[in-house]
Amino acid sequence: MSDQITFTIDGVEVKAKPGQTIMQAADDAGIYIPRLCYHPELTAHGSCRVCTVIVNGKPQTACTQPAAEGMIVENDTPELLEHRRNLVDMLFVEGNHLCMFCERSGNCELQAMAYRLGILAPKYPYFYPDKPVDSTHKDIFLELNRCILCGRCVNASKDVDGKGVFDFVGRSIDKKIAVNSDKNLKDTTMAVTDKAAQVCPVGSINKKGTAFKIPYGSDIEHKK
Repeated sequence: MSDQITFTIDGVEVKAKPGQTIMQAADDAGIYIPRLCYHPELTAHGSCRVCTVIVNGKPQTACTQPAAEGMIVENDTPELLEHRRNLVDMLFVEGNHLCMFCERSGNCELQAMAYRLGILAPKYPYFYPDKPVDSTHKDIFLELNRCILCGRCVNASKDVDGKGVFDFVGRSIDKKIAVNSDKNLKDTTMAVTDKAAQVCPVGSINKKGTAFKIPYGSDIEHKK
């Protein structure tokens, strides 16, 4: 029995190991599939849907769909590009993402995805939600205005840190991240060394004292 699975992505033959997802096999093959909620060290759950691909004619999340022999995967199509643009557009307007004034500008996966997809300005009206900023912790501040509900902090805190500091509460438009304390982040067991403090793709979980430490574009100047 072969220890490899063969399938195609946009007509390119890809080899996968048994148990690998489409995304894992694509990464090994050097084929990029856009993603936001996915993190290679955490359990994938397909919440952002940016990695949606067409598998044998049906939409599937590449981060959760296991690779299978002979499957035909479409990743780079005009329809999927438009789908991803719409999703990223909606993430921007559902929160308060003001890139010009954010200390994570230039180091933000949402911002980078917008650039990759050719988004210069969201096309939908902004929601301008009123969400709290929790700066009570001595090492970390929590800026929920920028949270995209990717779930990385939830998975990292539960599965890696073994603490369960973060979880989802509410449903639909009222869904949000909350901490396991009746008061503030400082009243939890959260530590700056926790994996949950390292995996946020946007400027929602931030280490104090690191804002603008590396000015945007400085690495480009050094490479010239």
